[in-house]
Amino acid sequence: MWRRGAHGDAAHHLPTSGGPSASSASSSGAAGAARRRKRPGLSCRPSHLFFALVVALFTASLLVVWQLLPIGDAADGDGEAPPRPEEGGGVTRFSASRVALRAFDGESRLDAARSEQRWWAGHSPVRLALVVGSMNIDAQSLMLATLAKSLTSLGYEVEVSFLAISFYTGCLSGEVLAFADGKARDIWENICHVQVVNYMSVKVVDWSKYNGVLLSSLEGRKVVSILMQEPFQSLPVVWLIHEDTLGQHVRSYAELHESIPNVIEDWRAHFNACAYVVFPDSFLPLLYAPLDVGNFLVISGSPVDIWAVKRSSHSQENKRKQHGIKENDVVVLVVGSYLFFDELPWDYATVMRASAPHILDIAKTKNLRVQFIFFCGNGTDAYNSAFQEFASRMGFPDGSIKHFSMTHDIRDLLMFVDVVIYGSLRQEPSFPPLLLRSMSSEIPIIAPNLTCITKYVTDGVDGFLFNSDDPSTVALAFTRILGDKRLLDTAYSVALEGKLLSKNMLAYDCITVHIMLLESVMHYPSNAKLPSSVSKIQDRTWLWDPFEMKAALENGSLEDESHSNTRIIDVLLGEFHLNNQTFSSDSGDTYDYPSLSDWNDLSEIDERVERPLLSWDEVYKNARKSERLKPEGNERDEGELERTGQPVCIYEIYNGEGAWPFLHHGSLYRGITLSKGGRRPRSDDVDAVTRLSVLDNLYYRDRLCELGAMFAIANRIDTVHKLPWIGFQSWRAAGSKVSLSRSAEETLEETMTEEYSEDVIYYWAPMDMDQSSDFWSMCDSLNAGHCRSLFEVAFRTMYGLPEGVAALPPMPNDGGYWSTLHSWVMPTPSFLKFVMFSRMFVDSLHSLNENSTDPASCLLGTSQPEKRHCYCRILEVLVNVWAYHSGRKMVYLDPATGSIREQHPLDDRNEMWVKFFDFTLLKSMDEDLAEEADDGMHAGNDQWLWPLTGQVFWPGIADREREEKYLKKLDKKLKNKVKLLERQKSGYKQKPLGQ
Repeated sequence: MWRRGAHGDAAHHLPTSGGPSASSASSSGAAGAARRRKRPGLSCRPSHLFFALVVALFTASLLVVWQLLPIGDAADGDGEAPPRPEEGGGVTRFSASRVALRAFDGESRLDAARSEQRWWAGHSPVRLALVVGSMNIDAQSLMLATLAKSLTSLGYEVEVSFLAISFYTGCLSGEVLAFADGKARDIWENICHVQVVNYMSVKVVDWSKYNGVLLSSLEGRKVVSILMQEPFQSLPVVWLIHEDTLGQHVRSYAELHESIPNVIEDWRAHFNACAYVVFPDSFLPLLYAPLDVGNFLVISGSPVDIWAVKRSSHSQENKRKQHGIKENDVVVLVVGSYLFFDELPWDYATVMRASAPHILDIAKTKNLRVQFIFFCGNGTDAYNSAFQEFASRMGFPDGSIKHFSMTHDIRDLLMFVDVVIYGSLRQEPSFPPLLLRSMSSEIPIIAPNLTCITKYVTDGVDGFLFNSDDPSTVALAFTRILGDKRLLDTAYSVALEGKLLSKNMLAYDCITVHIMLLESVMHYPSNAKLPSSVSKIQDRTWLWDPFEMKAALENGSLEDESHSNTRIIDVLLGEFHLNNQTFSSDSGDTYDYPSLSDWNDLSEIDERVERPLLSWDEVYKNARKSERLKPEGNERDEGELERTGQPVCIYEIYNGEGAWPFLHHGSLYRGITLSKGGRRPRSDDVDAVTRLSVLDNLYYRDRLCELGAMFAIANRIDTVHKLPWIGFQSWRAAGSKVSLSRSAEETLEETMTEEYSEDVIYYWAPMDMDQSSDFWSMCDSLNAGHCRSLFEVAFRTMYGLPEGVAALPPMPNDGGYWSTLHSWVMPTPSFLKFVMFSRMFVDSLHSLNENSTDPASCLLGTSQPEKRHCYCRILEVLVNVWAYHSGRKMVYLDPATGSIREQHPLDDRNEMWVKFFDFTLLKSMDEDLAEEADDGMHAGNDQWLWPLTGQVFWPGIADREREEKYLKKLDKKLKNKVKLLERQKSGYKQKPLGQ
């Protein structure tokens, strides 16, 4: 087969035209005829006959022109991409232009980021995770390595990850994940840092640290499954698919649906989770058409065709004998567009009918015998018979034409053909791959001067071009090739130039288009160092040298892609049959373990076996036993019992199942989830949404982030936390490798047990700062340059300060660490004071947003995820401002060694705004807000966030509750007194005894 095992029946037939319009036209014509019969004179005027003849001729000419129109001309005419199908393209006929024009329908996000004119300094590189299937020496590795090198040169941090059976590998300027180790590993390591990740352990990779993910194998399905879960759903994913294995299995789904339940729906869901699914040519989308959800895209130029030629052995002498061709015959291979290979090559007919007689005359003059091989269509008997009839009409002599279907291996034909003609006049969006493979095989080509060809090929230098408007000019091209009994030397020199050109002809375009695609989907956050423009790419060739040198050192030929087919099929079928497989021992044990079907059979047999009925005593005994096993309502759960007697509990904040692998177990930790009903099974995690109803609103949950979980814990804290110390840690701390080690945990517990001080905070996730940055400049870089200004305005609004008074708390640049990732521990009373301050500050910050319902109105972010989580980054560093200016002792705990060191010593704090952080002042402000909420002073104000973030309490509420309780008590006494009086007045009176 000519391209990666593609089946000839992959393409669908175009829908036929016609329908109800024909009947309506005939009925209207009958009505008109009836009206005309009522008129005197001739039934049909000569002018009418002339008009009908003109219309018929015009319609016939339109049909002929329509047959010769290139694919996608309509789309090219208006310059607009066709709309994406709403429900996917499962039954849609694809064309190359329709798929390709889906690209880049939006503005480049990198260009938009550059146009913002960021005045603040970026500190973090843009990180891209490149997940590859193997590290073999093949065409896919060649393309991806070249792409990774180009991205690195532009300033991206590409982390290449190979997903393997038992390894974990990322790029100094980037990271690579791979499924299997291979010979090209050292090539990758020279480009970037490499990580080989266990296929079953890929869930422990912290994908949130990347700005985008690029998958390059069907085996990346495991990664997509993880990225479909929170908190990774907003991460843009581009999936490159070079294999046709899945497409072939999907096309035979009708036979496999019983053994692979819901396979199409599952793969469609995975494809839908990606921004784009990219194919290297327009043929593969035909195979994958049932899985299309509107995001298929074709980026041509992959070196797979060049690679296939390099793997081929030299021409064999017996190849011509095998196909019945004499040694001195000139063999002309006719190829064309492969998109419609189920149809007869009518576009060939125009070229060959106009040129074949001239070619045969030239060959006869030069004493040459010419054989034509048509590479088109499928291999069915019906197609072969139709092709023979088609060929007989073109006027070729008997025995001069052979036909090979496109399921035949094209490499076998290119070993012995002398000339290749590209006979299709259909315009394609990219250079024809069959023509590229012919050029790389050092065969002279004859092609029409289509735009996609003349962009790369120069007439008479790299190939021979003819006028597509005048197909008879093909004969002129043959006169420049055919000599006496052989091809001219010019033909061989042009073929050599074509081979040299084809090696790297499409490399630059392929790489730049991939990078432009990534620029259109990746997010560029506020603190990112923007990479250079794609126009700055210097290399315009593939990385042939290291791959060819590696192949030479290994004393082996370049590897083929087919070696991975078995592994890909395992991925395709294995996850659906995971519970239905029979596993064998690695030690040579031949014991056949029962599969799922075996267990089902055993269960069915077990149900049919008669059992003696239990006695009533046994039934009562089993019932009493089950009652004893039920937990009582007032019984404490296992987690609470484990935490009894310990000084601290650290609440790990997470959102979604994707964060579960990063959470800790044990009595020191307890999870708290921000997603409703998203708690881990068999755990005592806290559901923040049930404790604080405002978090049920996705808008507020996204804006408050981890601080919302703290508000939920502080809301009636006695019902969930009763320990003297309380701590928090984001799930991202484990992914960033700054979570507490065992020694650090022991140090923390010992320190808290030995001494207790309310004015201290321990933290272990330091802010990543360089020497030239201070606290507020780092905060600006994280918040689109507006942290300092908005913090000052919010602080001024919170305390009601006049314009002339400074409202930005000063933070020193003394080289000490600051806390991030909400990873700290403090006494529980201090935590409640911090929450009191934070609630008022968040409400003041939220009141500055005039249009709170519009995410684009957020000034604290540049990318879409940052705008959605608007307050998160400024709230993440808020604890530093509160701890510093409230006079708390700040202690850094090394998460690896457990060593502790005080930061920003109290004696060195020269500028502390203690009066603004005094607890008495904050409590009075809190009571004032509670009184306003209790009196309904802000009724109907949706902007007022403070009452929604926790308890609303002030002394007046307690007085009113006592008064209401007292009134209820008096009312109850009054009712009892009235009942007693009524009973005495009208009730039954017993007569005295003895009367």
